[in-house]
Amino acid sequence: QVVLVESGGGLVQAGGSLRLSCAASGVTIGHYTLAWFRQAPGKEREFVAVISWGGGNTYYVDSVKGRFTIARDNAKNTVFLQMASLKPEDTAAYYCAATDRAGGLQSDPTRYPYWGQGTQVAVSS
Repeated sequence: QVVLVESGGGLVQAGGSLRLSCAASGVTIGHYTLAWFRQAPGKEREFVAVISWGGGNTYYVDSVKGRFTIARDNAKNTVFLQMASLKPEDTAAYYCAATDRAGGLQSDPTRYPYWGQGTQVAVSS
């Protein structure tokens, strides 16, 4: 059973930074593709970033390119999302997700069978 637990969310002013973490248990994540999604109130869940199992390949939604960085530490079974230059429109619940299915860097949430419970990020203007 894969369990993902996010942490690091909070309230920050526009222009500030946060670092989200997602710790996995019940599995060794070394061969899992890991991703971050977010969901704002009244909106659909949105892809944010994904990282390949080896960490060598990443992909971001255009709105966060140059501001967010996804990284993983397989030895610690953890994936991170470093967020900088935060904007009010980044306000959302952030979820990490994992998949061991083939298919490359997936941005479709239906491709991920394992999800964390989410951590809230609020950016004030």
